Amino acid sequence: MSESKIALVTGANKGIGYEIAAGLGALGWSVGVGARDGRRGEAAVEKLRAAGVDAFHVPLDVTDDDSVDAAVRLFEERAGRLDALVNNAGVTGGMPQEPTNADLSIVRTAFETNVIGVIRVTSAMLPLLRRSTAPRIVNMSSSVGSFARQLDPEENSGPLSVAYAPSKSFLNAVTVQYAKELSGTNILINAACPGFTATDLNNFRGVRTAEQGAAIAIRLATLPDDGPTGGFFDDAGVVPW
Repeated sequence: MSESKIALVTGANKGIGYEIAAGLGALGWSVGVGARDGRRGEAAVEKLRAAGVDAFHVPLDVTDDDSVDAAVRLFEERAGRLDALVNNAGVTGGMPQEPTNADLSIVRTAFETNVIGVIRVTSAMLPLLRRSTAPRIVNMSSSVGSFARQLDPEENSGPLSVAYAPSKSFLNAVTVQYAKELSGTNILINAACPGFTATDLNNFRGVRTAEQGAAIAIRLATLPDDGPTGGFFDDAGVVPW
């Protein structure tokens, strides 16, 4: 069994996910780079390895049961455990997202990846996480997932969004439910807000770099044993639900 810490970051071939993998790798972790696209996943791994990271490709489509099961087997064979799971893979679902004219397929697409995919991967990986001495789960949320910020007229909560924003609110609620079930164990699970980060999800309009957006996930993935669980955090601290 491997002695170094080992993590899985979903959607890690680019953007925030890639920088989370890079940041954990810089701390000496072995990092599984989850990616649906094999070519892009391998390219990301090659780049990470060139930077000195112990990275490996994990073919992973979070919307597919067989793909997730195969990822579980890969970690079982590689290390026999998982120390951190970062559920980063996410999609907008498509546009437009005004509630009155959005295609329901857009809503389904966003929820299938951003919510159901997280539940699928998390529950499948739990047996491996339970074998870790300090297991951590991080769910990558968004500021638009905060009801408080959505309702605050002083907040710039982005354009109307009947798919993406509600999917992140749902993800926050899912995070709380896992924390309640796992209360009393050594598994800490939290939601992370990366801030308005420039990624392809927002056509790179964000004001933060992907490396900056990754920082909170790295912090939550490496929490001490007395760290929080069931919370929603950004770089500044607690994000209001």
